[in-house]
Amino acid sequence: MNDLSNNQSPNIGLPIGQSQRSIKLLTFGVGKLNVALPVDLVKKVVNYTPIYGSGLSHLGVARIDDREITVVDLHKRLFNASQLIPSGARGYLIIARNSVGESFGILVGQAPSLHDVPISQIRALPASYRRADTLEIASHVTVISHKEESLTVFILEVDRIVPPVSGIISASPQLSFPF
Repeated sequence: MNDLSNNQSPNIGLPIGQSQRSIKLLTFGVGKLNVALPVDLVKKVVNYTPIYGSGLSHLGVARIDDREITVVDLHKRLFNASQLIPSGARGYLIIARNSVGESFGILVGQAPSLHDVPISQIRALPASYRRADTLEIASHVTVISHKEESLTVFILEVDRIVPPVSGIISASPQLSFPF
């Protein structure tokens, strides 16, 4: 696996500057996996809001800040079973953006955590693993200490979660009706 300490871009959507020695990651659980997004790609974390959709795919839509955004159930995408949020639990949506600035949400059952991770501890996942595993949405991996244990954390690539759509003209489409 590639070491990122030589100022190579980790290809997770953020440039690595000469003075940058660490990256802030927002980590959260998906099933028994620990995954993360670079905090610079996260707009905010909001309390759970209703998600609408057919239920046949891992995608839905929710209204956030007077706009509809795509919401991804990563648990369903990775394990073919929807994320169960226990009754009485709040649940959250992590609102992030892909490379063309499209906002999307990720459904999580528990509050995410913020970690400052040294660049030297982040490794690129082999392309052969990414092609063969359901975790093809992860580009890098790291190990972090959390509550006196080590956690393997897969860093997600936002453009593999919600692929960019070329030709986005405006944030909201203009509708015209014949009446």
